[in-house]
This record gives sequence, C-alpha cells and structure tokens, in this order.
Amino acid sequence: MSLNIVLYQPEIPANTGNIARTCLSANATLHLIRPLGFSTDDKMVRRAGLDYWRYVDVREYAGIEDLYTAFPNGMYYYIENVGSNYYTDYDLSDANQDLFFVFGREGSGFPDDFLNGKEDRCLRVHMGEKVRSLNLANTAAIIVYEALRQQGFPEMR
Repeated sequence: MSLNIVLYQPEIPANTGNIARTCLSANATLHLIRPLGFSTDDKMVRRAGLDYWRYVDVREYAGIEDLYTAFPNGMYYYIENVGSNYYTDYDLSDANQDLFFVFGREGSGFPDDFLNGKEDRCLRVHMGEKVRSLNLANTAAIIVYEALRQQGFPEMR
C-alpha cells in the first residue's frame, strides 16, 4: 500500500514545497502533473530552502493520463471544495490499496469536465461558510493524515 499526493499543474512553489515536506513525513510519494508554474531544478529548490527535497519521492508526468497508465489499479480521490462527499465519509484504511489524492490548480482547480464520471471519488474538507477554500498544502496534510490515522500510522513513531 502506498499513499500518493498528485498535484495537477501546481502554480505556487511554496505549496509544493510544503506538500513535499508532508510527503516525506508521511512516507508518501509526490506526483506532479505538468505544466508546472515553477522550476524544480536544483538551483530553484536550493533557493527555496528545500534541503529535504532530495529525500522526497517526486515523480513528474507530462499529463494525468501518464499517471493513470503508470498506476492503473490505484484508487484515485479528487479533492475539491464543492460537492457533498467529505473525506471523513470514506474508508481509507485498506493497507493493500494504493491511494492517490489528486489536487487541482491553486487558482482554478480542475479543468471543466475533468471530474465528469468521478463524482463518487470527489472529497471535500469541512469548512466554515466564511471561507471559500483552504490552502492547498494544509488540505493535503489533512487528507493524508486522516488516511494515516485510519491505517494506524504505519511505520511512524
């Protein structure tokens, strides 16, 4: 079983850096779907102070279909701020399942029609009415640590 965070065309390097730190802490893999709104070359990573980046399992793909091809048996969940399915309503405890939590762009989310046919796999986080959305990195941490909690925090101290 593996935990995976997928960032669909991420735009903000600080969010990706924070999510990378969460992935390292949670023994999760970070998947980046191009195009990226920033560079992940060594110089840019060092400049951002991401001294742990080299330890993170980061994989890049030209498009989402490449990810689906690489992991055809993965269980994909799409995190968005509309809809009625909450992450707390799902059983994420199966230790034999590769879980993929897919997040849209910070500014515009997923493209039109991207979620068609995936409605039963769309998750949201509970929020007060005065907030439109939570920060991407915070949301990723909430979702991943809920999966870890349900699994009994395997291989963690």
